[in-house]
Amino acid sequence: MTLSPDSENIDSSNVTLTNIDSKESISQPYSVGGSLTRSKKKSWQKQLTEWVIIFVVALIVAIILRTYVISDYYIPSGSMIPTLQVGDKILVDRLAYDFHSVHVGDIVVFHNPPADTGEPPGTDLVKRVIGLPNQTIWSSPNGTIYVNGKILNEPWLTPAAKAVSFPRICSVPYDDILYSSKPYQGQASCKPLHLGPNQYFMMGDNRGDSKDSRYFGPISGTLIIGKVDVIWWRNGSLTFHWF
Repeated sequence: MTLSPDSENIDSSNVTLTNIDSKESISQPYSVGGSLTRSKKKSWQKQLTEWVIIFVVALIVAIILRTYVISDYYIPSGSMIPTLQVGDKILVDRLAYDFHSVHVGDIVVFHNPPADTGEPPGTDLVKRVIGLPNQTIWSSPNGTIYVNGKILNEPWLTPAAKAVSFPRICSVPYDDILYSSKPYQGQASCKPLHLGPNQYFMMGDNRGDSKDSRYFGPISGTLIIGKVDVIWWRNGSLTFHWF
């Protein structure tokens, strides 16, 4: 009985308490609910902004890497068979020759020279370095290559490629002879080619199916893009072969 409310005192006290409670119960949910909604909205906007920033930064880094550090290429032809197969994908180190010089045997990607009439301007080629600046290079009628009077060891060639003897490496590129207005007299009188201070002689490993420096002459070092470092895709699957 002592817990029962007093009928005479309920009106004033309970009304006041009820009014206070109702105000709190009315204002509190709207206030709390509103602040939670705004907080979620701000959180979503913040996350979106962060993802946009991450995407933009990643894109900029990717562009810088591809332009100045490393590039990927697809091999469309068989001029470097068996080393590079048609369909291979390779990575080219653009900074390699900023830290060391070009070596005989390096596989490099370069812009096609102006003398290469077989490809449209702006085409990039991949070949192997055979001759370096200031070297004298020449090939015999049987296809043997001599650099500074010594036979060049070419372990990357197949026996069939080694047997290819035409066109020979001469002081005059084959295209110059072929498209000359002078009567063609063959390459019987082929003379050694002396490379200039910044000239490189390039050849494909598939000697019988490669248009290279034998045809368009040596290239300038300014045309070299970079060194082929790795094959990362072959026959439709990931594969890693380092050079």
